[in-house]
Amino acid sequence: MPTLLLLRHLKSSWDDESLADHDRPLSARGVRDGGRVAEHLHSLNARVDLVLCSSAVRTRQTLELIRAALGDAQVEIEDQLYGASAETLLARLHGVPDSVGSALMIGHNPGMQDLALRLAAPGPIRSAVVAKFPTGALATLALPDHSWLGAHQGTARLVGYTVPKDFR
Repeated sequence: MPTLLLLRHLKSSWDDESLADHDRPLSARGVRDGGRVAEHLHSLNARVDLVLCSSAVRTRQTLELIRAALGDAQVEIEDQLYGASAETLLARLHGVPDSVGSALMIGHNPGMQDLALRLAAPGPIRSAVVAKFPTGALATLALPDHSWLGAHQGTARLVGYTVPKDFR
């Protein structure tokens, strides 16, 4: 059963308004939260085979802050994930090889929240994702099939949802 972790990038900085959105870095709070998210991932003993990360500066910095908790996962930085819709993200997941047991996707809202809600079957945790998917939010979904092509609307079980505020 494949496991999908969806991580919205950590808090970004708006200090330099001359930067293009793609080039905005993390804020000081985002950097602090990165350690907390990494500790949480480590505590889960989450084995990640593949990381799919948006090419934006803030997503790549998020990845670097949690990298030690990901072991020897293969990392793919992809332009198409920057600002991607849930449809685009799902299409990318459908291309993940079946040999990958667990994937982490690092991206942006609204696509990440929309994808989590699209895939998640009704359940007790889902309402928290509906309410808010802030920066640093991590949703963990168990997919029902043994294939990434089996990821479809309402078929995944939302088994975890955390936000950095939970660790402060």
